[in-house]
Amino acid sequence: MNKAWALLRLASPQLPIGGYSYSQALEMAVEQGLVKDADGAQRWISDQLLCNLARFEAPLLLAHCQAAARDDWSALKSLTAQHRASRETRELRLESRQMGYSLQQLLQGLPELDAPAREVFEQVQEPGLALGWALAARAWQIDAQDALAAWLWGWLENQLAVLMKTLPLGQQAAQRLTSTLLPVLQQAQQHCNQTEPAHWGSAAFGLSLASMAHERQYSRLFRS
Repeated sequence: MNKAWALLRLASPQLPIGGYSYSQALEMAVEQGLVKDADGAQRWISDQLLCNLARFEAPLLLAHCQAAARDDWSALKSLTAQHRASRETRELRLESRQMGYSLQQLLQGLPELDAPAREVFEQVQEPGLALGWALAARAWQIDAQDALAAWLWGWLENQLAVLMKTLPLGQQAAQRLTSTLLPVLQQAQQHCNQTEPAHWGSAAFGLSLASMAHERQYSRLFRS
C-alpha cells in the first residue's frame, strides 16, 4: 500500500479531532492589533515556529513518536506527563486534552490500533494530543520524522485558516504566505532534530499572554 495515504490521512484537516476549532491565540493577536496584515502574520507565525515549536513542542512530539515506534511505553508515559505539565494556560491544556480525547476515540474504533497501544490509552489519565498523534503514527506505520512533518504542516495550515477568517486574508494571499513560510517550517523541523532533551524549552510569553486574554475575549470564533 502507498505510504502516502497514511501520511495524508494523519495530516488532513478532516481528521475528526477538532483542530479547526482552535487558533493557538492567533485570534487574540489579531484582536489586539499584533497581527494586522500578511507581513504581521508572517512575523507571528515565524516566531511561533522558531522560538516556540522548534525549541520545545516539536522535539517533544518527535520524542513521543519515536518512543511509540520502538514500543518504549515507560518513556512514552513520562513524555506524556511532561507534555501535560507544559501547558501554560487553561485553554491550551483544554485544547490538548480535547484533541487527545478525540484521537483516542477515533483510534480505539479502528482495527490498526494494537493491544499495547490500547493499554497505554487506558493507563494514561487525560491523554493529550502528542500521545494520540504518536499512537496514530504507530498504528498507521508512519515514520516519526514524517509524523512530525505532518504535525507541523497541520499547525501551519490551521494558522492560515485562522487568518483567512479573522484578518481577513484571501486564499491567494494565504498561498503566497505559505510559500514564504515553508522554508521556516523546514528550519523548525531541522532545529528540533538538533536539540538535545536537556535543551528543550521555550519562553513564549507573548503566546501565553494572548492565550490568557483570549479566554476572556468578548466575541470569538475559536475555542483557543
